[in-house]
Amino acid sequence: MRGASGPAARGRYTGDRFMTMLEVENISKRFGLSKVLSDISFSLEEGESLAILGASGSGKTTLLRCLNFLERPDSGRIVLRGELLYDSEEHDRYSEGSIREKRLHFGFVFQSFNLFPQFTAFQNVVLARELEAKRRPDYIKNKKAIIDRIHREGMELLEQIGLAARKDFYPHQLSGGQQQRVAIARALAMKPDILCFDEPTSALDPELTGEVLKVIRSLAEKNTSMLIVTHEMQFARQVADTILFMDDGAMIEYGKPEDVMDNPSSSRMKRFLERYSSEQGEGIRDFDK
Repeated sequence: MRGASGPAARGRYTGDRFMTMLEVENISKRFGLSKVLSDISFSLEEGESLAILGASGSGKTTLLRCLNFLERPDSGRIVLRGELLYDSEEHDRYSEGSIREKRLHFGFVFQSFNLFPQFTAFQNVVLARELEAKRRPDYIKNKKAIIDRIHREGMELLEQIGLAARKDFYPHQLSGGQQQRVAIARALAMKPDILCFDEPTSALDPELTGEVLKVIRSLAEKNTSMLIVTHEMQFARQVADTILFMDDGAMIEYGKPEDVMDNPSSSRMKRFLERYSSEQGEGIRDFDK
């Protein structure tokens, strides 16, 4: 495993100090007798992107789900901005309400969009914010101002992803790439500390993949803290500050993209890259274009 004992690559910041956004310590998870995560540890600096690579079934999605509290780790700790979010040794003290609060730190973009079919693109973006706002003690008194701000910021997000003109379209009226861009805007609307992507292009036709990856790339350029599970190897090389490679639930490689992808230390990573290269041939896409 490369670089596990030291800090991750810090590609976008210069100077003497970096803020550690996320610390993941010794996360493990079982489903029945199957151990799907084994002692995973890494950190994410504020404003950086970490790409998680690996073959199907290697535990990538389960890792994201544990960080987003859609699954609870059997062991390990999760620390955000120095605050302990989860400690498996105190598992019983976490109520469902407290878990929901912790989940708000992470925006999650799913493989299959998961938009509400009965709502327009705009409604999908603002719905969660509207529901959350009702819990505010000043909601009744300041309802109009609160809702106006949510709607204004929702439109700004649709403009950011290039879909303002389709704000009143329902999901079935949008392409797969457009639906995924709406899902990204919906996640951003909640203003999470970290944005998590679980294979965001796997459900898309090849010609629609580029438009989604360009949105993610623009977020990286704005120093959005992101965890990205992806099979788009060239994209991971271009966008990620750090690469984490998993196999059979374990962390095999961890370090700068040029180190992990050009000079892997493990035979498993070498085989993975060789298989990718043989499948792609000379047709690797450059998402700078």
